Amino acid sequence: MRRHLKGLYTIWYRDVLRFSRDRSRIIGSLAQPLLFLFIFGAGLSPTMTGLAQGRLDFQSFLFPGIIAMAVLFTAVFSAVSIVWDRQFGFLKEVLVAPVSRIVVALGKVAGGSTVAMFQGAIILLLAPLIGVHLSLDQIVVLLALMLLTAATMTSLGVLMASRMRSMEGFHLIMNFTLMPMFFLSGAFFPVQGVPLWLEWLARVDPMTYGVDPIRQVALRGSVPDFVLEMVRLYPIATDVVLLALFWLAFMVPAVWAFNRTD
Repeated sequence: MRRHLKGLYTIWYRDVLRFSRDRSRIIGSLAQPLLFLFIFGAGLSPTMTGLAQGRLDFQSFLFPGIIAMAVLFTAVFSAVSIVWDRQFGFLKEVLVAPVSRIVVALGKVAGGSTVAMFQGAIILLLAPLIGVHLSLDQIVVLLALMLLTAATMTSLGVLMASRMRSMEGFHLIMNFTLMPMFFLSGAFFPVQGVPLWLEWLARVDPMTYGVDPIRQVALRGSVPDFVLEMVRLYPIATDVVLLALFWLAFMVPAVWAFNRTD
C-alpha cells in the first residue's frame, strides 16, 4: 500500500511541478478565458440586457462560466502528457514500474485535477474587476466545486488519451468535443427557454452541472437572491451528485482503458 501511495504521489507531483515551472503554459491557458471575459463580455453586454429581466450584468453572468472554461480546458488537455510520454518512450518506463497501472491512472487524474483547480483559482482573482465580491466561505466552496469539475473532465481526458497514438489525433478529438461542451453548458448563455433539443443536449453535458453550482456560489451576495433564482438550473446538491456520477462514469472506463495500455 505504501508503495502504491508513493507512486500515486509521484505521478501527481510530476504533473503539478511541470505546470508550476511552465510559465508560458500558465499564461497561455489564461489567454482564452480572458478574451471571452473582457472582449466578448464587454462587446455583448449591450445586446444581453435581458438577463434575469434586465437585473443581471452579462459579464457577471459570464464570469462563473469563464472559471469553468479555464478548469475544463486545463483539465482535459493535462491528459495530453499521456500521449506525449507514449511518443517519447517515458510511458513505457512508468508502466513497468513496480506499481499498479491503476495507481498511475489515478495519479494522472489527481495531477490534472489539481492543476485545473489552480488555473480556475487564478481566474477568481479577477472577480473584483467585474463587481463580483467573494467571501472566504465562497472561495472554499468554489475551490471544492472546481476540483470536482476538474476531476470529471480530467478523467474524460485520460479516457481519450489512453487510446490515442498521436498528438494530432488527441487535439482533433478534444477540440471537437470541448467547444460544444462549453457552449451547451450554459456558461455563455442561459439555457432556460431554449429549444427542447438544445435543452436535452445541455442535460447530458457534464459541464452543465459544473457551471451551474459555480455560478450560484460565485454570484451569491453580489446579486439579489431572486435574480440568482432566475438563472440557476438545479439545486447545488443535485448538481454535485450528478457531476459525481459523471466522474464515476468517466473514471472507471478511464482506469480500465489505461490498465490495458501497451
